[in-house]
Amino acid sequence: MIVNLLRFAFKDGTTEEERAEVLAAMRRTAAVESVSYSTVGRDLGDPAEGYTHAYCVGIEDLAALERYMHDPVHLEGDHTIIPRLARLTAVRFSDDPDPELARKMLALHEKKVAAYPEWGAMLEAIPEVRVA
Repeated sequence: MIVNLLRFAFKDGTTEEERAEVLAAMRRTAAVESVSYSTVGRDLGDPAEGYTHAYCVGIEDLAALERYMHDPVHLEGDHTIIPRLARLTAVRFSDDPDPELARKMLALHEKKVAAYPEWGAMLEAIPEVRVA
């Protein structure tokens, strides 16, 4: 199982309606066939860290991760989600013993950026991004 946890905060000036739209897009993405389980909602961590919400998906394996990354629902949702984020931290972990898993996941990310350069540009435009 590969788990992708995103902690995030909205840009200043994002309206409640826009926040609801982002969370709805995240819930649609989290419900695609390649996701085994998910949750989308408030971040319950230390408010001083500056995160307000979290998104977490469990994905069975690398093949499912690739399907997830290229699912049309995911691709469409990112156009709603990404431009409204002020900060984003991604934490990924897995019970897969493959020592090359992180490298393979990075290769999938790079492949997606090459296939969808506008998606990569949107990610780069988020003011604060950290991948742990």
